[in-house]
Amino acid sequence: MGANASPLQEPDDAPRHGVRRIHRLLGDYSHDHQHPTNRLIHWLCVPPIVWSVMAALWTIPVPAVIGRPGLWAFAVTFVAWVWYWRQSRAIGLTLLAVFAAFGLSCHLLLESIGPRALLILAGIVFAAAWIGQFIGHEIEGKRPSFLKDLTYLLIGPAWLVQKALRRIGIAI
Repeated sequence: MGANASPLQEPDDAPRHGVRRIHRLLGDYSHDHQHPTNRLIHWLCVPPIVWSVMAALWTIPVPAVIGRPGLWAFAVTFVAWVWYWRQSRAIGLTLLAVFAAFGLSCHLLLESIGPRALLILAGIVFAAAWIGQFIGHEIEGKRPSFLKDLTYLLIGPAWLVQKALRRIGIAI
């Protein structure tokens, strides 16, 4: 892979120097997240960011002839999930459960508060969580990983899942 190539261009299971791609990405991400406060902030902020993106997508109108509310959120989430699944079955299965829970909460909120209020809530959660993320990186003294490569926007949730799975004895 060339110096300017994105990790997205590399085949998913192509080992580089004997290390699977997901392990390399997670290792690089860990390197940028050493400070305990920044790590805690990521635990508190990454899940709400993922939820808020899904919630915002849930509010995009869907013509009745092609589907129901949530179709766009499902489509984007499915593409992300396929990427996770190809990287690691354990991460993929865990994130499938997370995505299902987040999707259910978005559906219930849409039904109870409506699309406008859900979009406003998603925007507030998104902004607050990203402010937290940037505070964490200020404490860390390092720029967020995604500023080097957008792939790391996908790695944040995988990094948390990998840590949670490791705590219960499941290796990826």
